[in-house]
Amino acid sequence: MESQQKPSVGRIVHYQSFGTPNGEYKPEPRAAIITQVCEAQTSDEAANGFVGLAILNPSGMFFQPKTPYSAEPKPGHWNWPPRV
Repeated sequence: MESQQKPSVGRIVHYQSFGTPNGEYKPEPRAAIITQVCEAQTSDEAANGFVGLAILNPSGMFFQPKTPYSAEPKPGHWNWPPRV
């Protein structure tokens, strides 16, 4: 994970959606709010920064209880929003 930032409850992050299996809809970033920071049970979990998210979609909210971190956008993962 990026060393300057640490996940904490209430932070805004991006969640990369999966898109559809046949490609009608591509994976896209969605705004998400961290609802919990998961305690790491393994070294893999500690390295991947699992958090619970409330994901804001155009059609409603979706809750993902244990979402891994990825430095680059990757479907099913969260990442820090780019600075603009």
